[in-house]
Amino acid sequence: MPTAPAPSDLTAIVPPLPGDRLTLADFSGLATTVAGYPYVKLVLDQETSTVHLIDGAERMLHVQYVAERILGMTRAELARNLDAFNDSVYRADDRRFLLGTLALHDRPEYGGLFVSLETVEVDTMGPDLLRSFYRTVRTLVDDAVPVLLKPANHLQESFLRESAEQLPLILAHELYSTAPYVPLNPGTTIGRLRVFADEAAYRTTTDPVRWHDILVMERMPDDIPRLSGLINARHTTPLSHTNVLAAGWGIPNAIQQGALTNLAELDGDWVEVTVDQAAPELAVRTVSRPDSIDDGPPWATTQVDIGKPDLAAAQILPLEHLRSTDAHRFGTKAANLGELTAVLRDGSPYWLGFYQAPRPPRPHLLEYLARQLETTGTDAGVLDQAAQRMVTEHAVVPRGIALPFALQQQFLESSPAIQQTIGKLKMALALGGEIDGLCAELGGLIRDTPLPAELRTLIEDSVLRHLTGAGRVVVRSSSNAEDLIGFSAAGIYESVPEVKSIEDVIHAIQRVWASLVTTRGVLLRDEAGIGLSDCFMGVVIQQQLDGELGGVMVTTNPLDRTDFRSVLLNLARNSVDDVVSGTRDPLQHLYNTMEGGSRTVAMGAEPSDVDDQAKATLGRLALIGRLLQAHFAGADGSVDAPVDVEWLVDGDRIVLLQCRPYQLAA
Repeated sequence: MPTAPAPSDLTAIVPPLPGDRLTLADFSGLATTVAGYPYVKLVLDQETSTVHLIDGAERMLHVQYVAERILGMTRAELARNLDAFNDSVYRADDRRFLLGTLALHDRPEYGGLFVSLETVEVDTMGPDLLRSFYRTVRTLVDDAVPVLLKPANHLQESFLRESAEQLPLILAHELYSTAPYVPLNPGTTIGRLRVFADEAAYRTTTDPVRWHDILVMERMPDDIPRLSGLINARHTTPLSHTNVLAAGWGIPNAIQQGALTNLAELDGDWVEVTVDQAAPELAVRTVSRPDSIDDGPPWATTQVDIGKPDLAAAQILPLEHLRSTDAHRFGTKAANLGELTAVLRDGSPYWLGFYQAPRPPRPHLLEYLARQLETTGTDAGVLDQAAQRMVTEHAVVPRGIALPFALQQQFLESSPAIQQTIGKLKMALALGGEIDGLCAELGGLIRDTPLPAELRTLIEDSVLRHLTGAGRVVVRSSSNAEDLIGFSAAGIYESVPEVKSIEDVIHAIQRVWASLVTTRGVLLRDEAGIGLSDCFMGVVIQQQLDGELGGVMVTTNPLDRTDFRSVLLNLARNSVDDVVSGTRDPLQHLYNTMEGGSRTVAMGAEPSDVDDQAKATLGRLALIGRLLQAHFAGADGSVDAPVDVEWLVDGDRIVLLQCRPYQLAA
């Protein structure tokens, strides 16, 4: 195996530098910027003892540069042999080329300016090559600039953790957790800036926030209304309910440390805010109040398609009898859980859809799927069986039952007091009146009015028939006014965990029904053109299982939407709620579902990362997410449309709690 040349043996740096070292001025002349970081790609040719610095203006990938500029291959030749060529530079033990990236950072907590050296994420470079690569690059950079090695994945972290020689390291999650700027949802917006020092100030303000406001807080509460922009002054997960809603609504949303102080003098001013993934920081400039503000929120003119609900079917069904086509009777959550149950049992004709899609110059990704499934070849039948076997062996959906919209409607119609209050609320909405008191009154009536005897008996019999021995259940909302194009409703409706008695089941069902008429939910739907008469609530009653880890996965990289390889997992020990509520910072892992490998991008509030066995199970979960993404797209959908999966992990068992579209505004 070639070894990295000693510094004295290096014969050239391409392109030539004014001196014999890479200075910050040289770096700036070659660098390009992504996600706020200037970086330069480099190639170490061990055979010729040459270091190549790739000019960022050329926008060439590492492999393109090596193939075309060093080996003289044509682009067509590279395309025909791309996968084999990638293996030769990223995986081969006897590789000739070492590929990496130098990125420049300015972090006071690390002493100011420094450069990080990182290999390509999928590189399997072992400890010896990593050490020699670092030592070589260290000699090329001006001594005045610190150089820290940044492991590109969990495999490299484990190599370096076990190495006797300790190199200057910085981990991905350390950089992310101290990043002064993180663009969560790109875009430009104009609004009135509202700066609140803490949540108490937000709750007690005498000037409540309105739709045209851009909110600046340390961290957004879970119950904010729909606004024009969000600026978090401290780190948060992209997968909290608030940030998921912002992504679905297309609200510019960013983390900008120091925003509470730096933007305080603009509180109350009209500003234009731009969240740009390529910029080093949030862009804020003062503007005049637009006349268009008087026309109301722009989204109020867009009608959300809610479909036509079916109120005729009043039968309670076990989840295993439902399919995704039953959403018009039971709600999307219940229908998707039924679909998940069927897929785990019967398989899917669409398992391979994501990997069968052409990714030019590749006609498909089936070879990559075969590696992930630990099989060989690209025969669709073999891969389909291997995918089904993996999913069946490792994933479960807890048993449960679903209550249709019709039962909620029967209950509402059984009470004259409820009907009268619904009528008053509809009138107030039509006239633009105050609705807080009416929503509170209606919610109280729905929670406290006794169920008709025949309805209560039907529910009790179904629970006893299908959930005897469950111990505990969770009672989940399943509305027709959620998971829609233009209206996701993440976190708006209530679910009730730790329900242990039949009496508590009844109370929990009524709490879920009542969550349809909270002031926030009613107003958000009304702004989206979804009327009160169009909304219904189904209920899922499901055995509650435990896990060592719980969390949320989206089958995309929310911070880089061009990254089709990776999925993002947010995880906490024991609790999914800790992740989605945003009250506790979760661990964040990125998993590559093409070449494999993973990395931790944020530690959150966790004192330590999970062990290697858990990482392997989470990698399997990420792959299952890709397979489910293709299934829920079906024959006519886009296999690249991501899904949002709530899950638990207990050992090597994966518990799927729900699966829904991950809405990204166009």
